[in-house]
Amino acid sequence: MRLAVSLQNGNFVPENTLNDFFDMKRFFIILLLCRPGYGHAQEVFSIVAHPGENADIEVNISWASSSRGTFVGYVPLKKTRKASDRYSRTIHPQQEELCTTFDSIYSKTADNENFHEYPHFIKCGAVIKGLKKNTEYIFYIYGQRNGKTIALSPLHHFKTAGAREWSATVISDFHSYPPLPGRLKAAMAMVDKTLQYDPSTDWILHLGDVVAWGGSYSFWQRMYEEPLFARYAWAGLNGNHDNMTRQYGQSNRFFRDTNYVPRNGYDGQEGVCYHFRYGDALFIMLNNEAMFKDNDLEKAQQWVRQVVTKARQGKKAPRYIIVGEHYQWFYGNNGKSSQYSRWQQLFDELGIDLALAGNNHIYLRTDKLYGGQVTASADKGTLYLQTSSSDNERGQDMGELTNNNDLIRCRWTEGDRTVSALNMKVTPHHILLTLLDRHGNVCDQAELKPKK
Repeated sequence: MRLAVSLQNGNFVPENTLNDFFDMKRFFIILLLCRPGYGHAQEVFSIVAHPGENADIEVNISWASSSRGTFVGYVPLKKTRKASDRYSRTIHPQQEELCTTFDSIYSKTADNENFHEYPHFIKCGAVIKGLKKNTEYIFYIYGQRNGKTIALSPLHHFKTAGAREWSATVISDFHSYPPLPGRLKAAMAMVDKTLQYDPSTDWILHLGDVVAWGGSYSFWQRMYEEPLFARYAWAGLNGNHDNMTRQYGQSNRFFRDTNYVPRNGYDGQEGVCYHFRYGDALFIMLNNEAMFKDNDLEKAQQWVRQVVTKARQGKKAPRYIIVGEHYQWFYGNNGKSSQYSRWQQLFDELGIDLALAGNNHIYLRTDKLYGGQVTASADKGTLYLQTSSSDNERGQDMGELTNNNDLIRCRWTEGDRTVSALNMKVTPHHILLTLLDRHGNVCDQAELKPKK
């Protein structure tokens, strides 16, 4: 079925009933336009919602389109069926430009055939502001067809922040690769398992390496077709695999042009590094691929210092500050220090509560650390945690813990076929981090209380 609508006084008015409006879950349009490696191309695709800079009242919507003129129609998802529920609001994209980032990149089809990708599309991004706190919304991507405004996408959801208590799923390193579809299947099944553990989950956070080659646009497009990207808002960061091509080309534009995260990063990292406020928590997302040299590391650290300082000086300072990057704090196989030694001093200085990472494919967690040692202080210390892989294919075995055994509290892996994710429950009283295996068993749990 198709949903026909008209514009009245700036509002979006469905011409069918509200029940039909929700029946649009089953709706999709496929053009008979075929590209090598893609099958039949859709009119709109790669749709994902991200928490906005102030996630209490803002959300960022990212999508791609085969033509210009598409826009977002959104409405609160209410339990009642009032007449007013038939109206939705609309917003046109702030970004609407031809994307050629992925042209001519050597790749693989889902059938494991070699080919060069030529995915010309219009990259779109919109920031919706003035939303209601702690409210679930639905949205579609719309366009004009034959003189009518119609929905071109399936139904999508997001929920704003603002609840006193909220929770998120944290996952990483599933290296989605269409010739091996089991990777993405394992990761999505793992997210589903966390949702069974905590049905009240509000959004999903990934810590990088969600695709095998970020330069292969078809990998992102296939991943965003998964139903979990339509049911929840996702936040994430750039991993080394997301930053590379099959032939080891490097660019942060791959992450930038497949997402539309808040554009508040520092020079050269806008749309890649970013920060957002989710309720009482400030999240800061970093890009390891821009921090290899000392002067580049200093730029990133100076930006983190500025973001934290400004937030703490605001009207309502965050209760928790959480920093995420892709590369591990410690090597999980033996405990040797990695990014911890580069960030420890700044995190001590700024009072960072939680540091999240992935990449090493072995789960690892410390107690609160300050000054290079475990601390029981209520006013100081950062908990460092890194997620395992979740693709059931690229995990690692643990060796003997020969380094930092006084700092590392827990390690966990299933070997090369590892799948896990975290449930992160946040209240005014604590952050509760729960590691779940593929069966939903609790393998580790840590509580982090706010600093006094």
